[in-house]
Amino acid sequence: MRASTVALVDALMMGVCGRPVRLAAMQRGPAGATLLRRDSRRCSGISMQEVAEVAADAEAPAAPEVDAGPTMEEVINVCKRRGIIFQSSEVYGGYAGFFDYGPLGVELRQNIKNAWWRDMVHRRDDIVGLDSSIIASPKIWKASGHLDGFSDPMVDCKTSKLRYRADQLFWARAEVDGELLCYVSMLETDDMESLAYDAADKLKKKAKRQGTLTLSELKDFTEATEEEQQLIPSPATGEPGSLTPPRDFNLMFQTNVGAMSDGSSVAYLRPETAQGIFSNFRNVISTGRVKVPFGIAQIGKAFRNEITPRNFIFRSREFEQMEIEYFIPPDEDVWKTFHEEWMQSSWDWLIKIGLRPELMERDVHEEHKLAHYARACTDILFRFPHGTQELQGIAARGNFDLTQHGEASGKSMEYFDEVRKEKYVPHVIEPSIGVDRLMLAVLCSAYAEDEVGGEKRNFLRFHPRLAPIKASVLPLVKNRPEIVAKAEAIYEKLQRRYHVAYDTSGAIGRRYRRADEIGTPYCITIDFDTLEDDTVTLRDRDTTEQRRVTVSELLEYMEEQIDG
Repeated sequence: MRASTVALVDALMMGVCGRPVRLAAMQRGPAGATLLRRDSRRCSGISMQEVAEVAADAEAPAAPEVDAGPTMEEVINVCKRRGIIFQSSEVYGGYAGFFDYGPLGVELRQNIKNAWWRDMVHRRDDIVGLDSSIIASPKIWKASGHLDGFSDPMVDCKTSKLRYRADQLFWARAEVDGELLCYVSMLETDDMESLAYDAADKLKKKAKRQGTLTLSELKDFTEATEEEQQLIPSPATGEPGSLTPPRDFNLMFQTNVGAMSDGSSVAYLRPETAQGIFSNFRNVISTGRVKVPFGIAQIGKAFRNEITPRNFIFRSREFEQMEIEYFIPPDEDVWKTFHEEWMQSSWDWLIKIGLRPELMERDVHEEHKLAHYARACTDILFRFPHGTQELQGIAARGNFDLTQHGEASGKSMEYFDEVRKEKYVPHVIEPSIGVDRLMLAVLCSAYAEDEVGGEKRNFLRFHPRLAPIKASVLPLVKNRPEIVAKAEAIYEKLQRRYHVAYDTSGAIGRRYRRADEIGTPYCITIDFDTLEDDTVTLRDRDTTEQRRVTVSELLEYMEEQIDG
């Protein structure tokens, strides 16, 4: 048995979930991670069988590490440098939680929405579209429960004046040989346990305490008792007693409609797009020639007054959603099948547009954490630079929303099933994903580095469907009118169908690099041979391979790769 394995087993035999176990596990990499996943928060009772299993895992060859993708700083830098995303109101110092999309960003964003709409609506016979208004009757939000319950728990630091979401502020009790040392706190991240231990270990050394350091299970601030809240330090100051008790903070933006600014004119920017679909259910049923099971899709802006918008465009106050409400019969034996089908089709579509599957995983919500009306919910998670977080949710919502709007409006939301000869309120499967969050995942998946000709190359490996610019047309020289004329003719022909670029500045290699960095999948070079045989050089961004094709072959190839 290797020395590292002996150390790991020794740590396990201590029977605690303190530093020795976690440190040994972290040192072992993938094998040690098995231990962390198995029972990282239990303080005792590790069995001999578990010790043997982990020892066997440690002796096995380590699995190759998965590239975790770019850092957030790298993503932000390329977005700013190449005109993809800017901070809103930047000339005035920025405006937290809001972003502007530059020339390339607006193209990428639009291509994501177009790909989703084409695959989810146009290429299916059971989905229709809708575009509901951003501001609607406040009665909709009353019926849906948003006015009374659409809130996050908020905590203030009385010293620093900073605010936190209580369910994203975690804490643990640190003890030395069973006696209280301190409480530690940190904001939600993937490595909270190691950060919590490091913080407690520093305080232990500062207090000159001897003995074994252990930590309690990490909990969010909403789970702390009143006594514990007074002992938990603020993440901003490190001092206990400065955090206020959690209180509800409604996330809806309020506005006024009409000339008056009194209570009767109060309205809200929609916090989600789904309610516009539910409130239009009767209209679609009566005009759309649809039959259950069927879905209504919508892409649109939503607004939430987030307490702490953060992590670039992952969590912002203005965002865009792509949602489907898929209506199904109310039978108990059918919803699971539809739910699983939408989970799989959603997963497959994300991979199809270029997301890296090794950065994705599923998270099935535990029953006690579901909304009171939900039957099930599964999230597709993505490993973002700031941690593994929700990318898309697929929820089985039951018939709660239609029932609520039916009762509040006095208009029946029942559907008459001609096959079954009965009326019922359909149940719903809801696949929902944010455009901005998906765009961040696309950027992280596409970010790549390699070496070409002995030089480092940074480029974006966008799927051709999503690439802001589909091809760059490059005349080899710009001082030969016949070559320029041929290049312009090809450029104009491609322009009729795709967003393409025309570049004559600099050496051909430098033009290739410019195209690579913004994710252009193809470079088309027009040279002297083109004048003779009507062929061009087609260069692939990812492989840098070049081949000669005729102009007609070029158009067919691009159509297949982009439109598929």
